[in-house]
Amino acid sequence: MLSILEYINQLLWGFPVLILLSSAHLYFTAKLKFPQKLTLKAIRLSVTPEKEGKGANLSGFAALATTLAATLGTGNIVGVSTAIAIGGPGALFWCWITGILGMATCYAECYLSVLFKKQKPDKTYVGGPMYVLEKGLHCRGLGIVYAFCALFAAFGVGCTTQSSAITEAVNTIAPVSPHIIGILAAFTAGLVILGGVKSIGKFCTRMVPALGFFYIACCLYLLVLNRDFLLSGISLIVSSAFRTKAAAGGFIGSTLQSAARFGIARGLFTNEAGIGTAAIAAASSETRDPRRQSLISMTAVFWDTVVMCAVTGLVIVTNIQKNPASIRGFGSASLTSAAFTYLPFGGAPLLSLALVAFAITTLIGWCYYGERAVEYLFGETGIISYHLCYIVMIYIGAVLPMDLVWGFTDLINGIMVFPNVLALFALRKKIHI
Repeated sequence: MLSILEYINQLLWGFPVLILLSSAHLYFTAKLKFPQKLTLKAIRLSVTPEKEGKGANLSGFAALATTLAATLGTGNIVGVSTAIAIGGPGALFWCWITGILGMATCYAECYLSVLFKKQKPDKTYVGGPMYVLEKGLHCRGLGIVYAFCALFAAFGVGCTTQSSAITEAVNTIAPVSPHIIGILAAFTAGLVILGGVKSIGKFCTRMVPALGFFYIACCLYLLVLNRDFLLSGISLIVSSAFRTKAAAGGFIGSTLQSAARFGIARGLFTNEAGIGTAAIAAASSETRDPRRQSLISMTAVFWDTVVMCAVTGLVIVTNIQKNPASIRGFGSASLTSAAFTYLPFGGAPLLSLALVAFAITTLIGWCYYGERAVEYLFGETGIISYHLCYIVMIYIGAVLPMDLVWGFTDLINGIMVFPNVLALFALRKKIHI
């Protein structure tokens, strides 16, 4: 079964999904006349209180924080490490370009979700690609397909794989029983999850910025230590991105083809622009102005890929240039850990604790996405049962092997792209900047 899933995912993510997402990124960047130029304005809007932010809905910043909670973490740290190890330093360049272009697609999908969001009797809003497909394309069938995929993805990439990552990170510090880790992770996340949407939003607005700034501060400190190699590292990244032949003698002697393949794939997978999940959180914000919330939500891709992935990649490349022997004994997914050993305070254990914290926030952010999918499919009566199942799955993910779950998760994420991007192109005339 696992080999079949891997084969299908290689076919799906190797060409169809990458081409579809890349095309969407380029098209909406051109159509919206490079909305990325409004990044500073979007960041300012994200921290500007809204007049209408007093109800039961999320504020614009809380919606952004919930999106970042679901995307920041192992993809930015472990994923970038793997991309550079396999695709070479040039993979970081293509990952970064994908992040910049992906901001336009994120803007487009959030715009449509705010435009077509639904207000419930209690004055709260719900939305996302499933509502866009139903109300915009008048195709509830595709909306149901998307919602089921989002639900399965929540149990996969958002739940079990994250608790599995927590187990792995904790055991790099000290041997602890997976059962104890699973119980503690389920209890910690459960306290927030059972508190409802406002509890999730409050947790994310406090934890995500603190974690993000702490991690970036550690990376910037390492870049100061490696400052003599910073310019040569950037030069190596750019030159490797367009190299047609593998360089001899280096562990990162990749070609343009492999650098682009792994860099673009990691960028697309890390920020989830085009998958549509960010739009679910955007639609739950208080604002009825799709342009304002789309600009705010667009910055999630900026922070996730343009900033987090970039600083992680620079730390890895400059560390390898300065301390080439440091990566001995570290696998392709652990090059960031090798660099963090040079921190004077904690080193690799500190990174492991950061990974645990990021995984907890991802658990909570993705729980919200799954909750909206359950509500779309089964109504509010299914939410309590979903929460309990989700908390149990956190424990299960901590104690079971995850190879098969990762395979299903990659497949489901790939499937989610198609109806979401279909809606973006079909309703493109409704999207304005």
